[in-house]
Amino acid sequence: MIKLDALLVFLGIGVQIYALFDVARTPQENFTKMPKWGWLLVVIFFGLIASLIWIIWGRKNNGGNGGPHRPRPTKNIPPDDNPDFLRNL
Repeated sequence: MIKLDALLVFLGIGVQIYALFDVARTPQENFTKMPKWGWLLVVIFFGLIASLIWIIWGRKNNGGNGGPHRPRPTKNIPPDDNPDFLRNL
């Protein structure tokens, strides 16, 4: 039974470390309810409960697969097909 207790402790520490790094790496515009520094302090001082709250409710959902929002690469348009370029001639 001691092994199960140790496993739960390590699991809780792992969740808290994951949440701490996730808060630190999330861009400021993806935060809800509090600024970034507030979430960092809450996760550090309130541990597992705050980490779970961050994971469930703390950030905006970007839609899609849950990964970070990355703008699509723009297509290169040759100058003879680019209307902005042709207007400046």
